Amino acid sequence: MKPKFIVTAAAMLAALFAVPSVSRANPGEAQATYQDIQKTLGLVPGFLKAFPETGIAAAWDELKSIQLNPNTALPGKTKELIGLAVAAQIPCRYCIYFHTQIARLDGASEPEVKDAIAMAALTRHWSAVLQGMQIDLAAFKQETARLFAYVKHPTATGAAMPVTDPASAYRDIERTFGFVPTFLRAFPEEGIAGAWREIKSVHLNPATALPGKTKELIGLAIASQTPCQYCVYFHTEAAKLNGATDREIGEAVAMAALTRHWSTVLNGAQIDEAAFRKEVEQIVTNARKALAKR
Repeated sequence: MKPKFIVTAAAMLAALFAVPSVSRANPGEAQATYQDIQKTLGLVPGFLKAFPETGIAAAWDELKSIQLNPNTALPGKTKELIGLAVAAQIPCRYCIYFHTQIARLDGASEPEVKDAIAMAALTRHWSAVLQGMQIDLAAFKQETARLFAYVKHPTATGAAMPVTDPASAYRDIERTFGFVPTFLRAFPEEGIAGAWREIKSVHLNPATALPGKTKELIGLAIASQTPCQYCVYFHTEAAKLNGATDREIGEAVAMAALTRHWSTVLNGAQIDEAAFRKEVEQIVTNARKALAKR
């Protein structure tokens, strides 16, 4: 026999969250949504048909108002590169294909696509190190604040020396950040020279195809759905340092959430990949035709 208070609590929760008027299927609303999808994309993709009719209107509204909206804080190309980066490290073959094609439609170059994927890889890499080494989070935040304070007012002079071994790597890290953060000290000495050169040549390099703000927003998007508290904190602060607004930060996180959401639907519904790719190609073709008419 169940204790009375448990039954009562369950009944209260059921009463609180039961919303019959909304949860029942509304065929008219679903059909209107499919018509809007058809009007927007030129077809109703199989993965959207696989979503429950009870939720398709809300799900489509969210997708359309964030990802497909040309009037958000982030431009379409940036949002799609964020989607691609998230998809690359889930990994989700459907989403990788979709976001690559739409990013190119929005003007993304091959170097920009490569940068987005590399930032995804780097963020997962250092997330694994930070969490696996159980770095103290409070200490990490303190070191991050110290690091950014130094970056704003560096004192190093002269040209940087080549990084060829652990000793030269630590010297260059100190020259760049003012000190060697604990998580970099925790990385195996045998690999620190290569690992540091990769950070400098991609993440910290001002001459890459993607600007610093976009790279940090990608890092934040990856971190938010890994999830990695260390990386969320670091990339949020770094994005702000690179000029990102609160709206841009919010949209980067929202794009991460949307990509995980639809990746779950696509994989869970076992959508045929070949058919999905054909639908994406048709969506891109329809979009190009619409753009040509403007």
